[in-house]
Amino acid sequence: MGPHELTAPANPLGYPAPYWFLVFFKVLGFTLHALPMSLWYAGIFLALFAYWLGGPLAKVWSRRLMERMPIIVALGINFGIIPLLFIQTAYYKVFYPATILMAWPWFAIIPMLTLAYYGVYLYVVGLRSENLRAWQKAAGWVSAVLFTVMGFFFANAFSLMVNVSGWGELWRKTNLAGAALGTALNTGDPTLWPRWLMMIGLAICTVSAYTVFDAAFWASREGDEYKRWAGGFALKVHTVGLLWFASMGSWYVFGTWPADVRESMFSGAKLLLTAVTAISPGIPWFFILLQRRGVTRALAAAAGAGQFAAIAVNAVSRQLVQNIHLSLFVDVAAEPVRVQWSPIVVFLVMFAVGVAILVWIALKLVEAERRSQARAT
Repeated sequence: MGPHELTAPANPLGYPAPYWFLVFFKVLGFTLHALPMSLWYAGIFLALFAYWLGGPLAKVWSRRLMERMPIIVALGINFGIIPLLFIQTAYYKVFYPATILMAWPWFAIIPMLTLAYYGVYLYVVGLRSENLRAWQKAAGWVSAVLFTVMGFFFANAFSLMVNVSGWGELWRKTNLAGAALGTALNTGDPTLWPRWLMMIGLAICTVSAYTVFDAAFWASREGDEYKRWAGGFALKVHTVGLLWFASMGSWYVFGTWPADVRESMFSGAKLLLTAVTAISPGIPWFFILLQRRGVTRALAAAAGAGQFAAIAVNAVSRQLVQNIHLSLFVDVAAEPVRVQWSPIVVFLVMFAVGVAILVWIALKLVEAERRSQARAT
């Protein structure tokens, strides 16, 4: 059985929206999801270590991040629905076979996410009570580990989607009487490890950008000493993340990309995109460098916008690389389109309302901080 026979059959209903619409919201949704996701992916571990081993100001930073973590996790989960919805719609031919091969790890994400979410709440309850017990600390560490494992499973699923040529071997190793057991992982794929680790590096950079943004806009009660410390701390964290991202990205690009992907991404307009993707985390690093002795709102906003742009550019590049990988087996843009206007209109309205509510919440937080600062002075 060849790789082409292992992909899912064509959907006779076709796409419910044009391909550009599906892939646009897939990339946009992933970008919106990756911002809060990065804060729990790398931030929880950093916050726990800071609270355990850090000084007084490090503990303040840890508390500030973790007290907001339940909301951050909720935002990340809800934004994560968007790319998952569109990847199932536009890439169903490879998404479903890949997740069937690793069905048990894939389904395990749901109970793991539930436990991790409750663990964050238990930790935060202890923080706010000023009596953080040992079992609540343990809940925080367990949550950090579970989020990391979930990230590894997601990286497995999305790398396995494009490793169509490896499905047959995985099925032969993990089947019983021809039925897939759902226990396969894509660990033999050389692209898995660097792309997973590269995402951790980008997440560390996001934690750094969040640190200066939080200190500049929402930390009026902490005083100038904390704001000076936050700038220097963020620079150290971002430098580590930048070096991590650069080393794992180099491994991914030069060590695992097949010839057709490298040829395509290193030619024409895609070469410029590849170069911008490589240097994009350095832009927020520069704005954070300027704040190493104290944060300012203008520079913190620039660092936050730069990090958002870095995540967006990486998402676009990942999408192009995914399509190049899959072009040997499926043409995702060639599916027939039978537009279903009612769900499209409902989705767009709800998406706009959701974004508007989030913007309103952010503005209210800034307004509350300004009032708090005015009362303090």
